[in-house]
Amino acid sequence: MTMRKKDLLLTTALGLVLSQAAIAQETGAPAGITSPVGQAPVEEPPQQPEVQAIADIGGVLTPRGRLVLEPSLQYSHSGVNRLTFRGIEILSTLLIGVFSAEEAERDIWTAALTGRLGVTDRLELELKVPYVYRDDTIRATVPTVGDDSFDIDRDLSGDGLGDIEVTARYQLNRGQDGWPFFVGNLRYKSTTGDGPFDIARDSDGIEQELATGSGFQAIEPSITALFPSDPAVFFANLGYLYNMSDNVNTQITDELRIGKVDPGDAIRLSFGMAYAINPRASFTLGYKNDFIEKTRTEYFGNTGQTTQSSRTLNVGSMLLGWSYQLNPDVSVNLGLELGITDDAPNTVLTLRVPFGMNAF
Repeated sequence: MTMRKKDLLLTTALGLVLSQAAIAQETGAPAGITSPVGQAPVEEPPQQPEVQAIADIGGVLTPRGRLVLEPSLQYSHSGVNRLTFRGIEILSTLLIGVFSAEEAERDIWTAALTGRLGVTDRLELELKVPYVYRDDTIRATVPTVGDDSFDIDRDLSGDGLGDIEVTARYQLNRGQDGWPFFVGNLRYKSTTGDGPFDIARDSDGIEQELATGSGFQAIEPSITALFPSDPAVFFANLGYLYNMSDNVNTQITDELRIGKVDPGDAIRLSFGMAYAINPRASFTLGYKNDFIEKTRTEYFGNTGQTTQSSRTLNVGSMLLGWSYQLNPDVSVNLGLELGITDDAPNTVLTLRVPFGMNAF
């Protein structure tokens, strides 16, 4: 080997040693040991998944200091076509008694403004102010004593402020170690709308306008479970709607006065799946069911009596939803409910457009 080549090899080796020494000085590693460049990524706790396409599920909470204003428009349609027989069935072809027929169509439009504020990263407060327009068409044949009967043909409408709602949501855990996220919800419904005992009636006790509220305060605690399984999120919600009783003390007719009314409470259940099509779009498929207890009503005619509604209600609906994120601050959500039990509305269509901004 020539002297020139030896000098070149020594120079290269010296450069490598100096480079390793410089790295050792910067990182604190022993010279001659190669240290990793940069740092290993720190594992962050899983983020709470979003379920935006269906309202009232309790999905991702609003971050701390974030304010979301959400205008919405909802359309609900219910139709009843019922033929009722009151009497005795001796044979399948021989009926002794009377028939009553009822046909009703009900349309409800609800425009609402909802505000959500992230108080902390795990606590969210919500306020919802609705405005309700209702239109009912009722046609019925009512039997009386003997062979006489009379027909009812009414077309009523009403509009006004609905029942304002306040909701608090709190994330109970961080969803680590394969556990789902759990969110506790507490909703309070006021009586700011006109209830069924606040509206005008004629001398026969027949309503002359329609109510825009339930007329009774209500509290609904519930818990939501969210389980992410990329690219889907499975959700379930279980709640109990407690309707507070009230002494309405309202004179319906000259002979009839309503005293205490205890609306039936309800057990509420929903579950489903949200699926991300891409980073901006998703759709939701689910089911919800409300089991509503009987309502008890105290009325006074010739003597004071208490009666209750003839049956409980089973309100079940299929849920469909679509969501599209226009930009980081604005999204469009469309939800559709299709009634699959006799007591459920035929169709409920809801459009929501939430706008986000920094409040503090």
